[in-house]
Amino acid sequence: MKLTTVLAFATAAFAQINNEHLKTDVVTAVECSRKTVAGDKVHVHYRGTLEKDGSEFDSSYNRGNPLSFSVGQGQVIKGWDQGLLGMCPGEKWKLTIQPDWAYGERGVGPIPANSVLIFETELVSIDGVAKDEL
Repeated sequence: MKLTTVLAFATAAFAQINNEHLKTDVVTAVECSRKTVAGDKVHVHYRGTLEKDGSEFDSSYNRGNPLSFSVGQGQVIKGWDQGLLGMCPGEKWKLTIQPDWAYGERGVGPIPANSVLIFETELVSIDGVAKDEL
């Protein structure tokens, strides 16, 4: 097994979160020297669906622009603030977020109250951090 394969596997295993609020699955692992940390301004493409029926409620891909925000600063739902930490630019992760780390008992637009949300996320870039050359 090549060292790069071992490192990619180790990175993917380290990044996964699995608790009562959030589950992360690494879909596409990428090696990098600088992962996301709280306070980084990130640019993320995503597709959000409801776990109960798979219906899509939002997608940055449809708009052609990633969402930009400072991760870990309370600008997005807690599932994103926690679930996007430790990502490398170019990685794709699936986040399964329980209602208490999403919108809870309140419904928001097409998202009913107490919904479990699934987000397919892709970290496009971190401001001020060059994407590692392979």
